[in-house]
Amino acid sequence: MINERSGSFPSPLVGEGGLAKRGRTRGISAWSRQHSVAHPTVSALRADPPSPTRGEGKARAAVATFFLSVLFLVLPALTARAMDIQSVTSPKGITAWLVEDYSVPVVAIRFVFDGGSTQDPPGKEGLANLMTGVFDEGAGPLDSEAFQIKLDDAGAEMGFEESRDGLYGSMRMLSEQRDAAFDLLRLAVNEPRFDQLPIDRIRGQILSGIIAGENDPDTIAQNKWARALYGDHPYSRSDQGTRQSIAAITRDDLKALHRAIFARGGLHVAVVGAIDAETLKKKLDMVFGDLPQNQALAPVADIDPKLAQHVEVDYDLPQTSLQLAYPGVKRKDPDFFAAVLMNEILGGGTFTSRLFQEVREKRGLAYSVNSSLINQDHATALIVSTGTRSDRAAETLGIVRDVVKKLAEEGPTEAELAATKKYMIGAYPINNLDSSSSIAATLVELQLDDLGIDYMQRRAAYINGVTLDQVKAAAKKLLSAEPTIMVIGPKLAESGKG
Repeated sequence: MINERSGSFPSPLVGEGGLAKRGRTRGISAWSRQHSVAHPTVSALRADPPSPTRGEGKARAAVATFFLSVLFLVLPALTARAMDIQSVTSPKGITAWLVEDYSVPVVAIRFVFDGGSTQDPPGKEGLANLMTGVFDEGAGPLDSEAFQIKLDDAGAEMGFEESRDGLYGSMRMLSEQRDAAFDLLRLAVNEPRFDQLPIDRIRGQILSGIIAGENDPDTIAQNKWARALYGDHPYSRSDQGTRQSIAAITRDDLKALHRAIFARGGLHVAVVGAIDAETLKKKLDMVFGDLPQNQALAPVADIDPKLAQHVEVDYDLPQTSLQLAYPGVKRKDPDFFAAVLMNEILGGGTFTSRLFQEVREKRGLAYSVNSSLINQDHATALIVSTGTRSDRAAETLGIVRDVVKKLAEEGPTEAELAATKKYMIGAYPINNLDSSSSIAATLVELQLDDLGIDYMQRRAAYINGVTLDQVKAAAKKLLSAEPTIMVIGPKLAESGKG
């Protein structure tokens, strides 16, 4: 599995896997909803690709039902032919990628500003996350309740969410009500009120999640994992902050971060649906045209995750979770696609990968086992993840390491490579183009990685051009290193070997 750059958690390799779904319910941050049940331990390393937001509240349930009902009409129309992606530039210089489609009367917009939780000042961790929770809690002349009523009346869904390296926004609307919807988006982007009452309410909800996480093994592991890999780098910090940092955030802090991030120079936009280029130009200027040109971001250094460590989170649990971190590959590296294909063979292909066959199919040690290439703006890694019975954790870890070692030493077979190429080319539309919102999200990620508007047409040739020797070289390069290993559960010495 290869996580999308953006976003359940920042997806990194654009177009090489399914978008993880994140969103927020009314008045609850994306984090609070995402982590109220589980805390994926690998999330500390992911790039957090946010994906389109979902419906909010009873009034929006009908809108959400409508969107779902037309999904299966949109998909064939957009994937049965090559999409015509237009680059549209407004009079004020705002550029967006547009896919016009009139199959259904829906418009989806997705955008991201460079920045994200790495811009949280020291001692104010959780600032970006808190800010994303209050954009629809009042803007311009509308207080929280008035804004929500207007949004419901417009039949639109709007949401904001942060990743480590970006601050994302999205809206879905009925085309006949786009004027009202875009006007509300304009207010949220340019004139968020940051009223104290909503700030305190959402702060309290986030704080409740932080307190609950202090007794949750996966949350504890996630934080320990991040610190082990990244030290004092911003990637080691919790996006949600701590009790102390959340309490310290003020309304002025929110205003300052908004001014620093929301600028045209760091903006990337994609729009899909029933809107033409000339109309879109006007809407782009209306929503984004009055923002300042330049961002004021704090610099963030590149970092290589620290490997060759053993991290233990000792809990008396019936199931042990295992995480292994290996070196990654940058998106611009010439061996990127060789590494992508190698990872798919190792553990990315859910039912066909070597890890799946050896760990689950042959031995029944785990329900799932996978590997993921992670690309963030300032770090890369390859992560192997699985969970197994605690009394067989040492055995499972040994098998995982044996599979990795064999692939590093011998590489894949010609048959494995051919099948993987075919799958990766054929699965792309299913994984990335299954709705107007996912298309818009994919187009934004292509922009972030500077891949070009014709990337989808070139992608198959890149994959088919990779040779077996190149994949073998990528396997040796990435998988020969001594990984950092995290064990969540009883110590391996106590769990035994079977």
